Amino acid sequence: MSSENLPQSPERQLRKPRVAVVFGGRSSEHGISVVTAGAVLNAIDRTKYDVLPIGITADGRWALTADEPERMAITDRKMPDVAQLAESAEGVVALSADPGSREVTYTEPGSVPKALGEVDVVFPVLHGPYGEDGTLQGLLELSGVPYVGAGVLASAVGQDKEYMKRVFTSFGLPVGPYLVVRPREWENDPSGARRRIVDFAGEHGWPLFVKPARAGSSIGITKVDDLAGLDEAIEEARRHDPKFLIESLLRGREIECGVLEFEDGPRASVPAEIPPVTSHEFYDFEAKYIDSAPGLVPAPLTEEQTAEVQRLAIEAFDATSCEGLVRADFFLTEDGKFVINEVNTLPGFTPISMYPRMWQESGVSYQELVDRLIQAALRRPTGLR
Repeated sequence: MSSENLPQSPERQLRKPRVAVVFGGRSSEHGISVVTAGAVLNAIDRTKYDVLPIGITADGRWALTADEPERMAITDRKMPDVAQLAESAEGVVALSADPGSREVTYTEPGSVPKALGEVDVVFPVLHGPYGEDGTLQGLLELSGVPYVGAGVLASAVGQDKEYMKRVFTSFGLPVGPYLVVRPREWENDPSGARRRIVDFAGEHGWPLFVKPARAGSSIGITKVDDLAGLDEAIEEARRHDPKFLIESLLRGREIECGVLEFEDGPRASVPAEIPPVTSHEFYDFEAKYIDSAPGLVPAPLTEEQTAEVQRLAIEAFDATSCEGLVRADFFLTEDGKFVINEVNTLPGFTPISMYPRMWQESGVSYQELVDRLIQAALRRPTGLR
């Protein structure tokens, strides 16, 4: 029986909806997830919603944290951590597996579990594996709790750059040249894998980008100018994911476009442009979050180019069966064609991040953006849809 057909308790009908903001997690993007949570907690309208912050530590423990967004900021170029925010070093938060309950409990070692009340919707701001990749979404589906953002399949596809590109290609979306090296190939025949990469470089030219297949925020990506730097770049990518991709350099402009689910369907924001970052090799993690490299919002495009990239962004949203939100990233090549690089189903969501900035320029404030995402999740049932 799907959760949308279950009767609501009188208590659930009378009180304000309770939003659990879940953040942190086991991926290498733990810190930026905490920063994002602080921004979301600041933006949620407390006259409309009750809020329950739940942090997931780097080792996977679900922890109860204080509702103190000011402690979730980058300080002295250092990322915040859930372990520093948790109210206890051992207490564990658990979500009921009964889809008719939605009850959250908190347990300290040797103590009787404490009921924290029901949760009506989860706002996950986890980035990377074990949160953005469909794993958390599957848990929430089993628990019958609505949640912000893409479902299990779309989240998994949006996290795995190989299958994302395969889906794009099957829907006729333009994709740049790439090569996938799987764990077994690299472990059993590294010389053969290296030859394939060299052949790829011979066909498409240097430099190449070496990327973890299932990571985000530009973590683990290296620009490689020649064969000498290849092995080090591969090892850096494999620190984050045993599967990695090789991509050729696409010469052109980096263009991004946000998609947001409205009552009548997905709409695209004004696009943005990421200009060349002179202090960095490319738009990497430090450029995005530490040095706050600026983007151009809106992007200086013609009306025809703007309409085209908005059309492609919505097509990518639909092709991957996304829900709620997505940021679609493109290259506008020197011959005037858009090539899709990737979609991000839970994009950077701090107020200075490109996704909120694009919607701000489109007439949707950060606070309204957060509210629209919560409302869309509350309208959407769990289960098959």
